[in-house]
Order: sequence, then C-alpha cells, then structure tokens
Amino acid sequence: MKNKGIVIFLVLLAVVIVAVIAGDYLSGRPDRSKPNPFAYDIEEFKNVDPSLISYREEKNFKIGFDNPAAIAVHNDIIYVAGDRTLKVVDLNGVLLEEIALPTEVQALEVVDGKMFMAAGNRIIRYDGNSNFSEWEQLDDNSVITAIAATENDVFFADAGMRRVLRFTHEGDFVVEFDGKADEGELHGFIIPSPFFDLDINDEGELWVVNPGLHAIENYTFDGNFRSHWQNTSMKPEGFSGCCNPSHFCFLSDGRYVTSEKGLVRIKTYKRSGEFEGVVAAPVKFVDDGHSPDVAADSRHNIYALDFDKKIVRVFSPLP
Repeated sequence: MKNKGIVIFLVLLAVVIVAVIAGDYLSGRPDRSKPNPFAYDIEEFKNVDPSLISYREEKNFKIGFDNPAAIAVHNDIIYVAGDRTLKVVDLNGVLLEEIALPTEVQALEVVDGKMFMAAGNRIIRYDGNSNFSEWEQLDDNSVITAIAATENDVFFADAGMRRVLRFTHEGDFVVEFDGKADEGELHGFIIPSPFFDLDINDEGELWVVNPGLHAIENYTFDGNFRSHWQNTSMKPEGFSGCCNPSHFCFLSDGRYVTSEKGLVRIKTYKRSGEFEGVVAAPVKFVDDGHSPDVAADSRHNIYALDFDKKIVRVFSPLP
C-alpha cells in the first residue's frame, strides 16, 4: 500500500510539472506573452502639443542623391554633398552648380570661398575651379563627423578618437582637445556612436556636443572648457537615447537648432539653452529613421537633409 501511494504521488507530481512547463511555453509564445512592464515605449512622445510647434514645413525639394551625406548653408546658398558630388543650390532649390568630388564625403563646411570636407579620416579642401587638396591623413581610427570654420581656423569633430582638432586654413595643425579640463577632471567627450557635432555661433564661440551626456559645451579655441548646458528627458524640452543631439547648428542670432535620432525631431533653444520650440515633430519622420542634418539661413529658415526620404526639407518660422 505504501509503495502504491508513493507511485500515485510521483505520477501526480509529474503531471503538475508537465502542466507548469506547458503553461510556461504557451504563455511565452508571441501571441500569448504578457506585455513587458519595462518596455521602452516612445509612441506617446511622437505627437507634440501644437502650442509647442514654432515652425512649419514651407516646402521640400529632391536633390537626386542615392546617398545624401551632408548639408551646409553659407551666405544664403545651400551646399549638399552625396554620391561623390557637391551640389550648390539657391534657397528655392534651383541648382546653381554641380561639382564632382574625388571621393565620398560625410562632413562639409563652407567659409570665405573655401570648402572643407571629410572622408573618413581624410580632410579635403576645395578652392574652386576643380582645385582640390588633401591634407595629411589623421589616425587610422579617426572618423571626422563635423566641421566648423572661422576666417582663420577650421575645427574637426573626430568621433573615432573622441577629440576636437584645430587647424589653420592651410592645413597646419594647431591643437587638439578631448573635453577634459585637467587630468582626472571632467568627463571628456562621451561618444557611444559616430554622432559628434560642433559649430561656431554669431559671437565666434565654439560649441561642441557631448552626445553621451545630452550636453552642448563651450570651449575656447585652445580647448579650455568654459560652460555648458544639458537636458536629459523624453519630453520635447530634453534629449534622450544614447547620443543626442546628433546634429545641431546655429541660427544667425545665436539660437540653437538641434536634431535627434531615435525619437527623431528638430527643435530650437535659446542662447541660454532654454527650450524654445519644436520645428518638426517625430510624426513627420520615418519610424526608426535617421536624424536629419540641419543648417539655417539668415532669415532663420531651417534646412533639414532628410536621409530617409532623400530630400531637403525647408522649415520657416510661424508668424
């Protein structure tokens, strides 16, 4: 009797174990599983309160690139690079000039009749009339992602080496810095992915994105840290994800224009770093799309190079 009872107990235990395993399997199926309580849901942030939107999309135009790469606006002329070509376009989208490039480029800056471009770890200068010159290559791990220039200096954001490089227009190296004030102080540039931007405002100040901290930092031309502002938030006033803002530029009055990846959107900020308004909400972009490169003209119109739709989108301030 005793042995029979043990057998019955073991059979029942086996039935319970099989039932638990089967239930766990069925509940783990995609069509039966419970929602992940820790899931990162961005749907609620794609729509923006209309009262926060300060721009409207005035127009857009195709640029004819399979792989658009970078945009710049100088003296109210638009320069767009892609497919080993540089297209010069007026503010209405009319092609003025088309220049064949010696290679694919991923960053572009125009100043005083000169164009500076980057191709991986290579720096190329163009002086017009098909006059290209290439500077000595940087480190093998260097990846130039942004360029900014004054009448005398040109700065390169090197995402691969997490540093900013300063050269003269003639290609003479001046200084490099990594965002640390002194040994052991500050944090340096935190760059989890190849998104690292910089620009110079209307007062001649150099500002550099520290994307891992959702910060924009001000440095002297010699690399001394001066100030910064940052804002981490999924809400419109902040930046989210691993590395944002991914692109930025200045309006002619010193306000910031930022572009983000992940939750793709374009926004403006005051000189102080205080959130001002939304230029383009996430619903305007492709889901899981690329953050657009941005530039601006003298009238505060914003030009977004949409890498997914392969167009230049023009946003104008609301009256």
